[in-house]
Amino acid sequence: MKKVSVLLVDDHAVVRAGFRMLLASTDGIEIVAEAERGEAACQLYLEKQPDVVVLDLSMPGIGGLECLRRICNRDPLAKILVFSVHDESVYVSRAIAAGAKGYITKNSAPEILVDAIQDIAAGGMYIEPSLEKTYPTHKPEDADYKDIVNTLTPKEFDVFCLLAKGLTTHKIADELCLGYKTVANYGTQIKSKFNASTIAELAHIANALGVIKN
Repeated sequence: MKKVSVLLVDDHAVVRAGFRMLLASTDGIEIVAEAERGEAACQLYLEKQPDVVVLDLSMPGIGGLECLRRICNRDPLAKILVFSVHDESVYVSRAIAAGAKGYITKNSAPEILVDAIQDIAAGGMYIEPSLEKTYPTHKPEDADYKDIVNTLTPKEFDVFCLLAKGLTTHKIADELCLGYKTVANYGTQIKSKFNASTIAELAHIANALGVIKN
């Protein structure tokens, strides 16, 4: 029986090593390539044509969401499983909207990763059971914010989250490998979309959406 080929995308070498050990002990699954940035993942996807991509969201460079969008634009049949530290519904909804076929968290049991890969490879979708309670529902008073956040580009969303968490423009530029002026422009655009004048207002909106927690 042909094994399910997997492209593993995560910027932490230790995390990738853990995935390798887990999947190496699983019959029917093999990792055919690894990447630590979204840019490399897009190229490797074209070269290797894996059955499933296991993708982290929080990475330097273009980031996970933009990587997801680019791969799905090139191949609408791509099977991508997001494997992230984020368990908030806004992340799940954005990932699925961008084309992901599944979403699980890094706190999940090892067997959940295996089940998710197998289900997605077989043509299904997989949302971690603990996340199904919050996805895709949201509070009525958050509806306007949710509609607006869904209009943000992947990079705007990354900047929005980091601004809301209190990072300075310089730190965000370093984190995302962007220029200071570029991040400042993103910040201006984000404030305009939310009709917010301060970072504190953005933090309040992010908290209402569940992007950050008190």
